Amino acid sequence: MENFVLHKSETRGRADHGWLKSYHSFSFANYHDPERMHFGVLRVLNDDVVAGSMGFGTHPHDNMEIITIALQGDLAHKDSMGNATVIHEGDVQVMSAGTGIQHSEYNNNKDRAVELLQIWLFPNKRNVTPRYDQISLDASHRHNKLQQILSPNEGDEGVWIHQDAWFHLGKFEAGFGADYQLKNPKNGVYLFVVQGSFLVENQVLAHRDGCGFWSGDSLTMQATSSDAEILVMELPMEIN
Repeated sequence: MENFVLHKSETRGRADHGWLKSYHSFSFANYHDPERMHFGVLRVLNDDVVAGSMGFGTHPHDNMEIITIALQGDLAHKDSMGNATVIHEGDVQVMSAGTGIQHSEYNNNKDRAVELLQIWLFPNKRNVTPRYDQISLDASHRHNKLQQILSPNEGDEGVWIHQDAWFHLGKFEAGFGADYQLKNPKNGVYLFVVQGSFLVENQVLAHRDGCGFWSGDSLTMQATSSDAEILVMELPMEIN
């Protein structure tokens, strides 16, 4: 792939509210960088750590596809659709905010932090009926391979959203990797290293680094450390 952008971990925006430590791959809240407004329809990629019993009070969203991936701990969720759930480590949650929702998120434990990725995508349909879904992933299904966790298709593997996007997680031993074939060659791919390090298309990526590729139909990744985990997000480069 010819077109490429690299976001090293230490160049991300950072917010430290005491109870919340958050890193922003793209402009968010008080962090604004005109060069980092979005990658295609990927608008937000926040890497959050929330202290025990703390969290986000009730707040609104609309016309956004919101994906939460719990990396460690448990996150309690309540929303205006009547959902009251706990997102556990290894779970993926999706909300189609559509015409408008309100929700709150709190660390469900008093004695340990919860660590999560929250991702926002612009939808391909506006003002849809708000929707909620949550699944538990089997981590063995991504051992030395990519596991699909999100797609545009209801009933497909993982959760589904109102966008032509596919997400995969992979956890690899050193020296193992995968070739990723794009579902749509007009899409781009944004990768985020959850832990460890990788070589992606000859680019070295370390812990919490992100990078985006577009203009191509496949890419190759290989773990360069043990227990290396990566999130692969294929998504449209044009916002509807």
